[in-house]
This record gives sequence, C-alpha cells and structure tokens, in this order.
Amino acid sequence: MSMISEFKEFISKGNVIDLAIGVIIGGAFGAITASLVNDIIMPPIGMILGGINFTDIATTLKAAGPDGKGAVMINWGKFFQVVLNFLIIAFVMFLVVKAVNAMKRKQVEAPAPPAEPSEEVKLLTEIRDSLRK
Repeated sequence: MSMISEFKEFISKGNVIDLAIGVIIGGAFGAITASLVNDIIMPPIGMILGGINFTDIATTLKAAGPDGKGAVMINWGKFFQVVLNFLIIAFVMFLVVKAVNAMKRKQVEAPAPPAEPSEEVKLLTEIRDSLRK
C-alpha cells in the first residue's frame, strides 16, 4: 500500500474528522466564553469592587526606561480572567458530559422488547404443559 493511499485511508476515517470538528467547535466555544467573561461577567465584578478593570491589574517589577521600553510586569489580572474562562469552560463541559451520560443511561435502562420464543421453545413449552396435565 502506498503512502498516499494510506494517508487517504487515515484522513477519511471518522475519528480524524470528528477530532477536527471538535477542535473547530472548541475554538469557537473558547471565543464565546472569553466574551462572556470579559464582556458580561467581569464588568459588574469590577464595578462592585470599585471600578477595577482586571486586565489592567499588574505588578511592575521594572519600570520603563526613558524611551518607554524595557518595562517588566506581571499581568496577574489577565491571568485571573484566563483562569475564570477555564473554569467556565470546564463547568459547561461537565454539564454536557453529564447530559450525554444521562441520555446513555436512559437508553441502557430502557427495557428491551420481549423476544418472541423460537419454535423449539414453543414446542418444548407445549410438551411441558401437556406432561403437567
């Protein structure tokens, strides 16, 4: 089998396509979550805390030089927002997995329709019943 045909077989498998779709949807979901945190959740929190914009919170380790360059800062406000984004994404993914597991449990717990007994079982049942009489 040539390398090109192996690659075609590999790329056409469902797992690779499912993974690609998951990555694309994950990226879009990340943007939605970032907007949720940055534009909806953090402004009221900042307002409650006295008008703080968390992205501006930083600790300066070294001030900028006369040319305005060379500053060394720890931007822990941005880090806080990224951590909050992660927690929101993790919680939503938890809810999605929980819902999928609940649906799977319902499918498994659903009783299977009773199977029609085979001809042999019917015949043996008749024989058993006639012997009881």
